[in-house]
Amino acid sequence: MGSTGRQTWLEKLEEQLNVDVDWMDPEYIKNMPIRPHDQTSNQLLVDIQLGDASNADLLVQTCKELKDAGWLAIYTRMAVLMCKKNIDMIRGRVLLQTLPSKAYDTQFTLDHARLYDQEFARAGIGRDRYCIKIPSTGPALNAAKQLSAEGIPTLGTALFGLPQAIACSQAGMLYISPYYNETQAHDDLELWPDVEDPATQHPNSARIFNIIEIYRRLYKETGREQPLEAMAAGELGCHSATINHTILNQLAELKYDGTKQPGEGVPKPPHMYKNPIPTPERLKALAKIDPLVSADWDGKLASTDIDYLADGGEELRKAIEADPIAKSRLKIALKLFIGGENRSKDKIEKALQSI
Repeated sequence: MGSTGRQTWLEKLEEQLNVDVDWMDPEYIKNMPIRPHDQTSNQLLVDIQLGDASNADLLVQTCKELKDAGWLAIYTRMAVLMCKKNIDMIRGRVLLQTLPSKAYDTQFTLDHARLYDQEFARAGIGRDRYCIKIPSTGPALNAAKQLSAEGIPTLGTALFGLPQAIACSQAGMLYISPYYNETQAHDDLELWPDVEDPATQHPNSARIFNIIEIYRRLYKETGREQPLEAMAAGELGCHSATINHTILNQLAELKYDGTKQPGEGVPKPPHMYKNPIPTPERLKALAKIDPLVSADWDGKLASTDIDYLADGGEELRKAIEADPIAKSRLKIALKLFIGGENRSKDKIEKALQSI
């Protein structure tokens, strides 16, 4: 059904799932046409804000306070304080990511997440208002399992395949953030799938669909809460869409016209897995395909009976290694985030030299 009013795509999307802002600029968030649910980030976005003139004095002050604690302590406190600027303008949580350069180091990931937890407490932000993003590698997800046991909320990021999603469930994570498009597609539009019906034709839709279906089944079988989806599409039944400011601007300006949509999502349910929406008939075929899979795929989905966290995540390592798409995209994502991490380290070390 087409829109009879002046509803925008952004407003329509908010009806179907929670719209999160993947940007940290307080002025931007304050002036958004909707109030976002979560404010997410990564090392690239933290680095942009760290270099913004509005945070220059805060950086100098933090460097003076923590000059003997090392660059990571300064980085962590700065990231939390920059999130604090936005906490009253969002409905849900602010999210920060552990160092991607240590994505295969369990103890470091554990220590850094605990440091975030301490800094959030210092800033007066409770565990119900933040979440720590953890790269979805075997070693890092083993840290997430311990963090979950300690009551520290986590999100599995850099997630590109079903085994990673199952491992995040086994780690007791609050959220996952599977990439609908590969990370490079944001800068290279030639990598953006040009299809008429993304829900059925996008090469990654089947993976997103099967993650949701497995989480629904696991919730029904175990009664345990499953991680909520934080990036995908409304019709597929995801919980949230994590959207950067550029696309948010476009959605806010584009008037919604349902007559041009092959399918349409339904209003978001009160609980994602307890009372799930029926699977639309046109999406059911996604359960049996995977356009991204290797040529020798036997048609079987990843098993929930496998303990992907055992032995430091050895089974997850093998699963990622056997999936060329997950393996390459994980490597690319970590490389991009490490670039932001290194630039932030340089900024902090330069600031330290000036005081």
